[in-house]
Amino acid sequence: MNDAISILTPDQWLIAVIGALIAGLVKGVVGFALPMVMISILGSVVSPELALAGLILPTLVTNGQQALRQGASAALSSIVKFRVFMLTALIVLLISAQLIRVIPNALFLGAIGVMVIGFSLLQLSGRRIPVKKESKVSHATIGALAGFVGGLSAVWGPPTVAYLTVMDVEKKEHIRTQGVIYGIGALALTFSHLSTGILNLNTLIYSAILVPAAILGMRLGRMIQDRIDQSVFMKATLLVLMIAGVNLIRRAFFV
Repeated sequence: MNDAISILTPDQWLIAVIGALIAGLVKGVVGFALPMVMISILGSVVSPELALAGLILPTLVTNGQQALRQGASAALSSIVKFRVFMLTALIVLLISAQLIRVIPNALFLGAIGVMVIGFSLLQLSGRRIPVKKESKVSHATIGALAGFVGGLSAVWGPPTVAYLTVMDVEKKEHIRTQGVIYGIGALALTFSHLSTGILNLNTLIYSAILVPAAILGMRLGRMIQDRIDQSVFMKATLLVLMIAGVNLIRRAFFV
């Protein structure tokens, strides 16, 4: 336990706990972005590997709560409805997570950031991307993109939210489905990084310590989410996506 505590200095612990609280708050409002916020804040004071380890259990626990908020049957319906996207994302995530120590991902993250910002601006302008909702190829393609990004960086929110937004998913189902997708992804990521060495006994304890702050933040965020309507929710989601895109570009070229 002492070895786990000594992973961070007191100042770093304070920043990590505050970062988990803020990340949970944002997730509670828009349904995603906890890994993006946590890795941005933690990554400013610790190594990328340690930042990634810290966010894994808060991501797993909060997404489990989000996925089951309307009950297990509702979560199961989301799995069935979006099974092509989820299965493709899961398979690609498990593969790409093994590449984290050997592949340079700056250019890739930068390209994703540009894509996310462009998508958000297009949606905010009132225009729609023409996607065939019944096309399994479209579902699988975006799922593969989300899984690849998620395996390398633990950030699979932007392509997932872009996918659900294009599919015109209603707010409650949107939030629930995000939780299901991210929960499955976080579980896969946990097992993947037990094999890569990112997660070990000490980093698991360190990550677990950040869970309560993330849960508290998410509960506060839900109070806000429950009071906003569908149009405001979508605008807030797209604005967070734009911030996420800028952050991906920052991580790619300025870190």
